[in-house]
Amino acid sequence: MEGGKPTLPLVYQAVQALYHDPDPAGKERASVWLGELQRSMYAWEISDQLLQLKQDVESCYFAAQTMKMKIQTSFYELPPETHTSLRDSLLSHIQNLKELSPIIVTQLALAIADLALQMASWKGCVHTLIEKYSNDVSSMPFLIEILTVLPEEVHSRSLRIGANRRTEIIEDLAYYSTTVVTLLVTCAEKSGHDEKMLIKVFRCLGSWFNLGVLDNNFMASNQLLMILFQVLQRDETSTNLHEAASDCVCSALYGIENVAIHMPLAMQLFQGVLSLETAYHMAVAREDLDKVLNYCRIFTELSETFLEMTVRTPGQGMGDLRTLELLLICAGHPQYEVVEISFNFWYRLGENLYKMNDPALHRVFKPYIQRLLHSLARHCQLDPDHEGVPEDTDDFGEFRMRVSDLVKDVIFLVGSMESQLIMKSLLSFNHESLIVTLKCFFLPLLVPSENNPTLTEVLEQVVLLPETVHIAVRYTSIELVGEMSEVIDRNPCMLDPVLIFLMKGLREKPLASVAAKAIHNICSVCRDHMAQHFQGLLNIARALDSFALSTEAAVGLLKGTALVLARLPLEKIAECLNDLCAVQVMALRKLLAQDSSSGKSSDPTVWLDRLAVIFRHTNPIVENGQTHPCQKVIQEIWPVLSETLNAHQSDNRIVERCCRCLRFAVRCVGKGSASLLQPLVTQMVSVYQVYPHSCFLYLGSILVDEYGMEEGCRQGLLDMLQALCMPTFQLLEQPNGLRNHPDTVDDLFRLVTRFVQRSPVTLLSSSIIVHIIQCAIAATTLDHRDANCSVMKFIRDLIHTGVTNDHEDDFEMRKRLIGHVMEQHGQQLVTQLINTCCFCLPPYTLPDVAEVLWEIMVFDRPTFCRWLETTLKGLPKETAGGALSVTHKQLTDFHKQVTSAEECKQVCWAIREFTRLYR
Repeated sequence: MEGGKPTLPLVYQAVQALYHDPDPAGKERASVWLGELQRSMYAWEISDQLLQLKQDVESCYFAAQTMKMKIQTSFYELPPETHTSLRDSLLSHIQNLKELSPIIVTQLALAIADLALQMASWKGCVHTLIEKYSNDVSSMPFLIEILTVLPEEVHSRSLRIGANRRTEIIEDLAYYSTTVVTLLVTCAEKSGHDEKMLIKVFRCLGSWFNLGVLDNNFMASNQLLMILFQVLQRDETSTNLHEAASDCVCSALYGIENVAIHMPLAMQLFQGVLSLETAYHMAVAREDLDKVLNYCRIFTELSETFLEMTVRTPGQGMGDLRTLELLLICAGHPQYEVVEISFNFWYRLGENLYKMNDPALHRVFKPYIQRLLHSLARHCQLDPDHEGVPEDTDDFGEFRMRVSDLVKDVIFLVGSMESQLIMKSLLSFNHESLIVTLKCFFLPLLVPSENNPTLTEVLEQVVLLPETVHIAVRYTSIELVGEMSEVIDRNPCMLDPVLIFLMKGLREKPLASVAAKAIHNICSVCRDHMAQHFQGLLNIARALDSFALSTEAAVGLLKGTALVLARLPLEKIAECLNDLCAVQVMALRKLLAQDSSSGKSSDPTVWLDRLAVIFRHTNPIVENGQTHPCQKVIQEIWPVLSETLNAHQSDNRIVERCCRCLRFAVRCVGKGSASLLQPLVTQMVSVYQVYPHSCFLYLGSILVDEYGMEEGCRQGLLDMLQALCMPTFQLLEQPNGLRNHPDTVDDLFRLVTRFVQRSPVTLLSSSIIVHIIQCAIAATTLDHRDANCSVMKFIRDLIHTGVTNDHEDDFEMRKRLIGHVMEQHGQQLVTQLINTCCFCLPPYTLPDVAEVLWEIMVFDRPTFCRWLETTLKGLPKETAGGALSVTHKQLTDFHKQVTSAEECKQVCWAIREFTRLYR
């Protein structure tokens, strides 16, 4: 807060505005102001005062939430001598506010848990808390809340307590776990009819199961386990309690994944879950879907936990196949949401059996898979009363897609002969009820025997469907035909009846888009057979807007047409491409004329997207020396694209579309677009000075990729780079510039990486290289997947040019130039990368960082060893809470692992382990 510490009345006013101001702008202002307050140092004192005053629920909630946030993210702001008083203060607040609101209690419990995990001087916190509060009934709810969130927070992403401290905490919690469970047993037994208390007990127990610190033997014979299953067996258990008990059992089952070392507990859970079958049937009879879903979750978790035993020793011990019977009972439930819960288990079962490839084992599981398939087939049927077309995007549509994926993964167990029998039986029913089932099942069922006659029979029957059948059946049958393009490619005699069938669909509004998608699929797979139908495709493309197509379907049709166009004889391509582009070019010209006469601006994106897809997929095979057939067409279209770009230069969305269109045009003709280079670069640079759209940088990288090897183009491309870099650096050097413009960072480093790949000496000899490297070092901290990846790739490729001796004349020069770069920036780069790994970047970026460090080391190992040593000496040795972050041995081990690595993945493993000490 810039204006100093705000007064309490002012904070109250802002909190009231946040919750009660009827004006959204007032709420927004209050939210921004309170957000700044939370980030400031004053937040500690102010939240403490608000909690003490206990004026109302809103101000206490804001204060409790702020406390939790500060402890999670800014604990380092507090001097160690204040930690004890902060703890005592929080404990007194939770005691005083326990009746005010459960959400305030949860926030304060989280604050206390996060403090306990970070505060190294608070030893045996579980013991302290239980000793202090367990004898006071009124304190019990918040005590259990703290004991619930404590194990959950151990692996919290927001707490950077480090691996050493985390290990110490987990050992501590394991030591006190029996004390906690004993306390929970007492609470459960005393709770009587206090359902809320029992829910809290189960949540707490689940949390300790999840952490994996409970003693097996102790838990196996524990009263709490019995209470848990009794609650799940009782018909009168309420929905909330049932859900809490189910969550707890699922956590217990998940926690014993390695069954062999958890045998006593595993046996108890196994028997307990099998005893719930009657309760499941009772829930079905009472139509209590919530409970049915809970039981199915438990049965699925049981099956997942014992999957290995089920596959290794089916029918014996805990490989008992009653687990599969329970899932098949659930699959018989009329609501498809129930069976869907078990899909992950069936995928995993299929995967395991496929890997083991044991025919005897396959025979054991085959009847279960057959029963599953029959249940799924029933679930996929459309309700006869269903009106209109089924939506692919609704829940039922997504369920059908998941069924199709699952069938593909388990169908091998049924065998291809039997698949065909199922197929025939499906075909013998009436189309009305079964075509949708066919859609989910026909492809997977017939995958094992590619060229069998049943598929052709399916196709013949489907294209003869009368137009009088239900619209949903026609929709699904068109979808089906589109997915059968491989069959059509093998039976080209089917192409004419198929196209006639699809054209009928194209003319009807509800079917047009799905028919267009099917034609697109057939064009993609049957490109050579479709060449004779090109004129028909061209006629459709010219009349595209007379069909009721979605944007995506229209673009798909043009893509299919372009793919077929590329297979025509070279001499025909130019004329046909011209015809295909003419509609879009005329539309763009018309818009430009309208805009200039009316002074208004209309949206050209539809036409730009259509041109882009045509250029992207017209890729004929052109021999060396032959003029590219598309060259002349693209040169003629350039003025319209250039004018469109100029007319809309302030609109990022439209400029992006123009750049995309130009990018595919350049890619389409490659070196043949040289005459566009000068005007295109000139226009890009001039617009970018005023409107720095990052897509110009991306387009620049395409130009460098195509022309960077051409001696005569290199200087012009370098001039383009320097002209684009100036406004880019100004943008990125603003406060939070890198974080606010990740697309610009991404595209800038794509551009300079292309330069490194195509003409490294041109870039390394230029004056701009120093600024680019400094920008790259600053941008390594950016936590944005694409941008970070591009930055790391640039640094890695840059150093690599000084490592690879590819026998080109300029290798010695490259090596010298990289040596000069490393001399200036090497230490700073290594320090930045190691700090970034420890304190800024998420784990998925570590392989990229490892590759950069590997290249630096390959370039000059002795110097790298010194740089790394200097970096490691500068790292903090303690956490903000006074716990040891890293030992001397861990530092020296890491240094040794990295510097003695013989391949990059060893560096990556070492970094992964080392950074855990700071996370």
